[in-house]
Amino acid sequence: MKAEPVRDGLYGAERVRAMLAVALAVLLSVLDYAVANVALPSIAHDLGIASSQSIWVINAYQLASLSMLLPLASIGARIGFATMCRFGIALFVLASIFCALSHSLLQLALARALQGAGGGCIMSVAIALIRFIYPRNALGRGLSLNGLIIGTGVALGPTVGSLVLSVASWPWIFWINVPLGLAALLLARFALPTTPRSERALDLPAILLTIAAFTLTVIGIDDAVHGGSASGAALVLCGIACWAGLLRYQKGRADPVVPVDLLAVPSFLVAFIVGLVGFIASNFFIIAMPFTLETVFHRPATVTGFLITPWAVGVAVMSFLVGRWADRVPASLLSSFGLAVTGCGFALLWQMPQDAGNVSIAWRVALAGAGFGIFQPPNNRVMMLSAPTGREGSASGLVSVARLGGQTLGALLVASVFRFSTHASVLCLFCAMCVAWLGATLSVARLLGPGSGPGSGPVQPGRMR
Repeated sequence: MKAEPVRDGLYGAERVRAMLAVALAVLLSVLDYAVANVALPSIAHDLGIASSQSIWVINAYQLASLSMLLPLASIGARIGFATMCRFGIALFVLASIFCALSHSLLQLALARALQGAGGGCIMSVAIALIRFIYPRNALGRGLSLNGLIIGTGVALGPTVGSLVLSVASWPWIFWINVPLGLAALLLARFALPTTPRSERALDLPAILLTIAAFTLTVIGIDDAVHGGSASGAALVLCGIACWAGLLRYQKGRADPVVPVDLLAVPSFLVAFIVGLVGFIASNFFIIAMPFTLETVFHRPATVTGFLITPWAVGVAVMSFLVGRWADRVPASLLSSFGLAVTGCGFALLWQMPQDAGNVSIAWRVALAGAGFGIFQPPNNRVMMLSAPTGREGSASGLVSVARLGGQTLGALLVASVFRFSTHASVLCLFCAMCVAWLGATLSVARLLGPGSGPGSGPVQPGRMR
């Protein structure tokens, strides 16, 4: 790494401008993902494709983001986190234009994959940038603001999508990204902090193996969940082979693309697993709840969106409020309490009577979301402070992998439940409850180990524990 000293965070107007730049970039990525979900029926109708095929508009984005997060984090450490973020915003805007101009599913899916790569550029370094915007003793506040932005984007997505589709055709859900993206790019050009850069050369074989390992494994498992075939099994085996080859290739290398050395730090490993489990639980709820509301509680689609929105509002509000606590209260207590509350919310939804009113449904959803908002910032804080100086990019990438990986695994598990159960939507709420409480149990187990303070054992600069 370069030897020049780096300030421990920004202060005053510098911090406000830098955080606003990161917030706009993150909002751009999250809002578009949420808006696209609402437009799927319109896209399927206009392109003359089946509803099941239209899911690739979502899958292409998510798969590209997940498979490229760690390689992009590695590249960001070498070219600078601010440079990577700016490149991601520009790529996202360009891909949005391609999406709006698409006339077939293939064109749209490819453009969405490019958009996912742009979103991956942003999300792979966003938390690393926050680490340099906020000093160590206030990092929880920065991460809580990041949670607020993500929650706000998720909450606004369905509303923005519905408003756009009420006055225009579906391509406009992508056109609206252009002015927002240009504003984010302009602010990012001047406001983001300069961060240290790794002087090691890019490890191209490891990057390619990482992308292949994620892509082949996820597509293969998805194929198996949706009926299974010889080709799906072959893809899974190829993915496993890529993982084995990757781990063997990068063994003993400094700053590997897949940072398994960070996972050897106990506090980091537990926080990563807890994060992964938490997002699996959330996706059991998010994907299954609309089906539950429509088939069990007989709510129309227009009402369903409003009844799920309290989840995102709860996440956003509590992510913001928990900021100061995250810097003072151990994650082993705060994150555990948050996931326990989320599990209670899911339990109340699972046991809800079929004649429940909208208010009764909404406050249960909000309770689950509030618990999730309490859980995230302190858990993410542990991961960022458990990584040694110079490994912020790898840690940021793994934080995003825990989120996207949990969402992807959750979606695959939901698909398998829907395939094999006649009461799938209600069973998914039961699974969401159990998985959330499992995450809370894993989180509270940190009390039994060393380093249970607010930082949960940060690694000293320049060395691993």
